[in-house]
Amino acid sequence: MKILLVEDSEMIVKAIKFLLEEHNYEVSVASTIKDAKEMVSNNYDLVILDVMLPDGNGLDFFKNYINVPTLVLSAHDEEDDVVTSLDLGVEDYIIKPFRSKELLSRINNIIKRNKKNNIKMYKNITFDLDAYRVYVDKNEIDLTGLELKILFYLLENKGILVTRDMIINRICDESGKFVNDNTLSVYIKRIREKIGCEDIIKTVKGGGYRMDLWKKLVYGV
Repeated sequence: MKILLVEDSEMIVKAIKFLLEEHNYEVSVASTIKDAKEMVSNNYDLVILDVMLPDGNGLDFFKNYINVPTLVLSAHDEEDDVVTSLDLGVEDYIIKPFRSKELLSRINNIIKRNKKNNIKMYKNITFDLDAYRVYVDKNEIDLTGLELKILFYLLENKGILVTRDMIINRICDESGKFVNDNTLSVYIKRIREKIGCEDIIKTVKGGGYRMDLWKKLVYGV
């Protein structure tokens, strides 16, 4: 299980890294947002994120770059700070100084919860792979059966070029409904519009489509 720890305090880094590695977690460390940006695409299962970092605010970084379950560390214990973080979509919020056993328990619970739910996220979009549903800002999006089949087929092949013929064959095999090249273009357009995110499905000229967003992803509604 891979964890990215974004924290600038060497003392806290040493303590958390030692704790997690003792429990067989693989831990990578970034002390700045700049470093974290370069690392966050490496398929981490969890990010532990400090709010106050040398080169910016951790929550701003979370909003724009993090798409995996995130536990926020903060010295701020005001209710508004906690609520703001949770409203943004972080999984949990723990106040410094914290107890090792409590931190470990919260981390284990986040991972168990998301593993069980099989939830994936990109920005404000949540994919529930078990329930076959998609949410934007926690509101379910009304996608047709074929739109869902196309979207989830692309998700299954994250980061891989999926040709138009592959998608058409998959849809026809599962639904028995004939879909031609022009119809597929219409479905892709509708999916992008309904989700409200043009870059969610990238068009590869002369090839097909690819979802690169899954360099991150993973968490609960």
